[in-house]
Amino acid sequence: MPNSPGTEWWSSVLKEALVKKLDYDELSNCMRCGFCQPACPTFRETGYEAASPRGRIALMKAVADGVMEPDKDFIDQMNLCLGCRACEPVCPAGVPYGQLIEQTREAIEEVQEHPWWVKAVRKLAFFHLFPHQKHMYRLGGLLRFYQRSGVQKVLRKLGVLSILPKQMREMEAIMPEASGRGIVDFFGGTVIPAVGERKYRVGMFHGCIMDVLFNETNRNTVRLLSEAGCEVIIAPDQVCCGALHAHSGEREQARNLARKNVAAFHKADVDIIVSNAGGCGAMLLEYNHLLEKDAEWKEKAHWFASRVKDISEILALLVEPKEWQSLPQRITYQSSCHLRNGMKVTKEPVSLLQAIPGATYVQLREGDRCCGSAGIYNLVQSEMAGSLLDEKMDHVAATQADILVTSNPGCLLQMKAGIHRAGLEGKMEAVHIVDLLARVQQKEKPLSIPE
Repeated sequence: MPNSPGTEWWSSVLKEALVKKLDYDELSNCMRCGFCQPACPTFRETGYEAASPRGRIALMKAVADGVMEPDKDFIDQMNLCLGCRACEPVCPAGVPYGQLIEQTREAIEEVQEHPWWVKAVRKLAFFHLFPHQKHMYRLGGLLRFYQRSGVQKVLRKLGVLSILPKQMREMEAIMPEASGRGIVDFFGGTVIPAVGERKYRVGMFHGCIMDVLFNETNRNTVRLLSEAGCEVIIAPDQVCCGALHAHSGEREQARNLARKNVAAFHKADVDIIVSNAGGCGAMLLEYNHLLEKDAEWKEKAHWFASRVKDISEILALLVEPKEWQSLPQRITYQSSCHLRNGMKVTKEPVSLLQAIPGATYVQLREGDRCCGSAGIYNLVQSEMAGSLLDEKMDHVAATQADILVTSNPGCLLQMKAGIHRAGLEGKMEAVHIVDLLARVQQKEKPLSIPE
């Protein structure tokens, strides 16, 4: 094909796209020291130089410089990257690898020709589903019907789901109960008052998937914030954060979503913007970089990014653990890559878990290593994701924990799948940190919210 990877036309166009998209100065800042390699999950799994951040940066630069023809192997290596950004904290030169891989994928997406069905799925998901919360709620309603009507039980009993790929079957098996209503419907409004004296006016980012598959976590987030003295504002015009778009080469659509969110929360005039999903929070925090070249939105994007905090940062500052109920169980923690490497939040989740009365906190070996979820990575790169998950679950099982805690929806689903896969069901549960803290919180008169 004249426009397939490796042809002269395709290589020339991709080179031009890379030169246009890539921050060449940052490419050149890589010192080739190799400190990133032990931190990189794909390098550790394969041992290939090209599968390391240093190797991928070298490939990007070689194509941009015109000394290498981009081919299918080039694209495969860019797609094999989890985007976990574990390489960034250990890089002595401070190279923003996460931005470079997103810029490269944007350039590839601009040139690459997908099969018709891939085009259709991408268009449906990235442009007609995730950006429109009403569509997400409709999807949530359909999933809820599937789960509660008996259809799910019948299909499982008949073995119809066996036609699905293994990874999708595992995800279906542990899919949480969906909701066709968002938290605004549950709370009956967009402003939830603080219990007692107001300390902060907090804008809550409810997310697109979070408000459908993890609606209870969102409700618990609002409860905890309100009872900690925060007036919670749920900006009605907020949309998807754009993380999945940016990671998949649709950065222009990510910018469109960023502008809408910046406008929504700027209008709400909040002190803090809180996220309870590490992947979303990291994306929100980088709106200033995403819109840096947009003169109209640059200043507001900086205003927005300067206010983004993870829920654990706020709760660690405001809550009183001495009021919590005792939980005499063993707890371990799987860190969210984007919470740790993107938002730089590491101490607060652990300090909150260690403060739970009666609980025994157990350190998870390599708890800071990616679990293989990485957005939709576990679906599109199932072999690598499965390998990472199996090793992760070996470490999890060794903790003999009763509760496995994480702070990101993708990680939570991956951990639930891992528990199912490792035969640990009935021995261990995976829980979002917000839901665990809501469980141990003790109040005489809890915030009255319809269930």
